[in-house]
Amino acid sequence: MPSFPSRPSLSSRQSPVRVLVLGDLALDVTLAPSRSLRRGTDVPGAVRLHQGGSAANAARWLARLGARTTLVCAVGRDGPGRALVAALRSDGVLVRAARPAGSRTARIGMLVDPATGERSFVAERGAADLLRPDDLDERWFRGVGALHLPVYSLLGVPLGEAGRAAITLARAAGARISLDLASAAPLLAGGRFAAHDLVRQVAPDLLLTNQHEAIAFLGEPDAAHLLRFAPVAVVKRGPAGATLLIRGPGGAASPGLRLDVATRPFPVGDTTGAGDAFDAGFLLAWLAAGAAATPAILRRAVVAGHRAAARQLGTPRPELTLG
Repeated sequence: MPSFPSRPSLSSRQSPVRVLVLGDLALDVTLAPSRSLRRGTDVPGAVRLHQGGSAANAARWLARLGARTTLVCAVGRDGPGRALVAALRSDGVLVRAARPAGSRTARIGMLVDPATGERSFVAERGAADLLRPDDLDERWFRGVGALHLPVYSLLGVPLGEAGRAAITLARAAGARISLDLASAAPLLAGGRFAAHDLVRQVAPDLLLTNQHEAIAFLGEPDAAHLLRFAPVAVVKRGPAGATLLIRGPGGAASPGLRLDVATRPFPVGDTTGAGDAFDAGFLLAWLAAGAAATPAILRRAVVAGHRAAARQLGTPRPELTLG
């Protein structure tokens, strides 16, 4: 694998890339058993509290990689909410957090499979879904290179309305829109037709997904059909790298370009946050290169995303301190 820097190199005359992320900031409660669960009894393992939420994970890695990053979110008026905001700020993220009364900060229970590292979730969305359009300020979008959204940010109520309002503000400010399909089940809860209509309305400049989400979203295995929804799509394939899809000059109806980018595999214990870190690395490298849809720039962005994911997987997640 060719060697690339951990962050895009910017000339002294270039301003830092600015990205606004909108979505969930949550308390992750991770259950990592050391062996398979047994019904009706306990097994040894680890129970840990971490900063979580797909949007917050992407924002944290964008800031760590050198972007000027703002997270717009909603948290409860409680200890976990205060601790989560403080943790993100310590990573250099500017947090614009609404605090709706009477709702707890989002909590996500994650069970990590001891054999594969894959995760299962139980989500209590809480305050995360209560961000409102009125909580947004158009001044936050000035000078932003991209608005990044996990699809969760378009599904909750009133969060989905805030997500769509943010897209309007971002477009007016000249920003690009990056959308990650994030999770197949919530996206497809209203049916595949509704999911397709939602993504078409967003009209993202960049669409990010993994193989499972892409097949579920499309209803077929040919990922090239993602180009009906965005001019650039990236299908994350974990240790196998990623597939790049670039729309042809004739638009969505024309044949596009497909590039499979192989990357060096690495051992995985817990995949939590790796996809969000990939998004951050890819997005920053792409924006730093002018967001051009050329194969060379997009291949470098894939490698940058993979390196960020590797750092996420290779770095112990810090325990969140409450109070």
